[in-house]
Amino acid sequence: MDTESQKNHLKAYGMTYWVLNKELKVKWLLNYRGGSFLLPDTPEIQKECQIRGVSFEVLSDSKTESILEDISSPSQNMEAVVLEKAPKIAVYTPNGKQPWDDAVTMVLQYAEIPYETVYDEEVLNDGLLAFDWLHLHHEDFTGQYGKFYGAYRANSWYIEEKKAAEALAEKLGYSKVSEEKLAVALKIRDYVIGGGFMFAMCSAADSFDIALAAEGLDICEPMFDGDASDPGYQNRIDYNKTFAFTDFTLEQNPMVYEFSSIDMTQKRMITATSDYFSLMEFSAKWDPIPTMLCQNHTALVKGFMGQTTSFTRDEIKSNVLVMGESKINGEAKYIHGIKGKGFFTFYGGHDPEDYQHRVGDSKTELDLHPTSPGYRLILNNVLFPAARKKKQKT
Repeated sequence: MDTESQKNHLKAYGMTYWVLNKELKVKWLLNYRGGSFLLPDTPEIQKECQIRGVSFEVLSDSKTESILEDISSPSQNMEAVVLEKAPKIAVYTPNGKQPWDDAVTMVLQYAEIPYETVYDEEVLNDGLLAFDWLHLHHEDFTGQYGKFYGAYRANSWYIEEKKAAEALAEKLGYSKVSEEKLAVALKIRDYVIGGGFMFAMCSAADSFDIALAAEGLDICEPMFDGDASDPGYQNRIDYNKTFAFTDFTLEQNPMVYEFSSIDMTQKRMITATSDYFSLMEFSAKWDPIPTMLCQNHTALVKGFMGQTTSFTRDEIKSNVLVMGESKINGEAKYIHGIKGKGFFTFYGGHDPEDYQHRVGDSKTELDLHPTSPGYRLILNNVLFPAARKKKQKT
């Protein structure tokens, strides 16, 4: 999985998932040649690698033992993590959304990793309990329809999506979309606390935390829910309820395309040519989880924008780990934390290979980006639940 030897990093994850689905074990060699995968050697696996265009090397038993011995040395910042079970994957997305509307569904399809879609009805009926890993589509959990009102309120797609959301909320027994979305956010919160793995990109990350913090408050203006917001709601936000963010200020102007001060999009002064973020280095033996999530063939990843591009560093809770940041302005791009028995990862931006994705833009063709470092970070999270949990010393 290093730069020189692997022709298709993204499909290599799908190949690894395919092997796990055969109920075979895989070793993930953290920090060894870009985070390589050690697969069993069978003619069937070799043939499948060739079909998928995944580069591989056949190792003798003695060479394998030598590599594993080197990795286990205390002097090496490497570790071999056993992957045991292919995680069952859910993508939270409404009916009618195309796979290329979301980077995660796009890369799952490209890597040939199976997934199922769920939305509000399934979530509220405890459908998440059937899954190991959940991705949140670029959703607005605050009930403000993505804050698209200022620019797109007259567009047919905005009008239709608003009507559809209102109809769904009514069907599910809620008088407002904001109340229904809060109920969904609370179910997702409980899923994570109970041991689930949640991965959110772009506006799903900050709108999720905002919805939790504003529980019991009306933060929506009349054009969103038909009545006025609660007076002085900013002073009643409960940051203790959030996963990752604290002390943020909500954007109260409905004409402004922004949820809160969490997002750095309008505050950053970075040109496209200088927009890169650095992955942090962790101890593979003592901190295998962040090490696993940061596996890549480069430590410097090309930046990309979205409705929520990145996160304001001083509004991230102290117990949340920053795994990727811009050295230019200190913004956090890629963060991870623990909630109850589960885990969450938030990744800023819309599409790692589409710098400034806009409504109506053409889809990304991943055949042109088979070695994308930005997309690798998504796939690290997909395989993360497959890792065997080591017993902690007591």
